[in-house]
Amino acid sequence: MAKTRISISLDQAQAERIRRHAERAGMDVSAYLVHAATRQMAESDAIEEQFAGVDALIARAEREAGELSGEQAAEPVELTEQERREVEEALGLIHGHDRPGHAA
Repeated sequence: MAKTRISISLDQAQAERIRRHAERAGMDVSAYLVHAATRQMAESDAIEEQFAGVDALIARAEREAGELSGEQAAEPVELTEQERREVEEALGLIHGHDRPGHAA
């Protein structure tokens, strides 16, 4: 198989660190970098595959939302006093206002 050369630029400290890691792994720098890049690509592919269903659902929801006319949009609903307190409590938890020792 024909090989292709790729040139990269990096600072001296990075280059030296990569050389040391490659040496410890028993590889030359080129093989080490190819191995690292291949692992990173496999990880990225796995993440994209894992979230593909969620991404498709989001895209569908965005399309459907864009298709709604102004008449079909739901009117905002007023919260009850209890719902408002629950929202405030949840926001306090999110922002850390209800943690012990935390001054509001």
